[in-house]
Amino acid sequence: MTLLTFDQLTFRYPRTRRPVLHDLSWEAPPGRTVLLGPNGAGKSTLLALGADALRPTAGQIRYRALNPARRADRAAYRRAVGWMPQHIRAVPGLTAQEQVAYAAWLKGLRQRQAWTAAAQALDWVSLTDVMNRKTSALSGGQLRRVGLAQVLVHAAEVLLLDEPTVGLDPAQRARFRDLLAALPSDQPVVVSTHQVDDLSTLFDTVVVMDQGLITFRGSVAAFLDLAAAAPDERRAEAAYAQLVTEER
Repeated sequence: MTLLTFDQLTFRYPRTRRPVLHDLSWEAPPGRTVLLGPNGAGKSTLLALGADALRPTAGQIRYRALNPARRADRAAYRRAVGWMPQHIRAVPGLTAQEQVAYAAWLKGLRQRQAWTAAAQALDWVSLTDVMNRKTSALSGGQLRRVGLAQVLVHAAEVLLLDEPTVGLDPAQRARFRDLLAALPSDQPVVVSTHQVDDLSTLFDTVVVMDQGLITFRGSVAAFLDLAAAAPDERRAEAAYAQLVTEER
């Protein structure tokens, strides 16, 4: 079954010589994937391309038969692929429920349906108590959970979550893991992070990126086996160190 596919993808930002990604091919598998890599590895760019927030310099992206480069496919593709960017911005003047409902409306939900779905999504991320508060007045951690609610609100078939646990306290990170566990086990979910301690038994697949290249893809067990000689509490860190250059 063809899922979200990146085919010979190259991307270069304007006025830069070196491409961020070059001839990258990858298919996001069913289940939960953790995308590891240092800052600047290309993780955020890859997810933004997957969400059709950026357009590739060369290559193609597809979800099943949908190609966002085709105008006729674009709306359906964006409904199917949900994206939480690394930086969540408050929409001036909107409450948390209004901002999440607006995101749902942009994805094609009708107004009443979007309002109801927004309340449910905010409940999933434990923000019911602030749903009527302006998002500009929320803490950084609360705003990140609003961003997660915006992804969950339209029942996307694929979730691309860019550094979703940044700014969350330990209890909120545990809640995020509970949310992941509650999703269908075969739903494609890609979670990017530069923190190896975000690796958990919830994930089925590990992908490591460095300098725009995929340096590893495989199961969690196969990833940890790269550092089989290391103490158990250091195996993930040791395996990661073998696959990436020093943090820049």
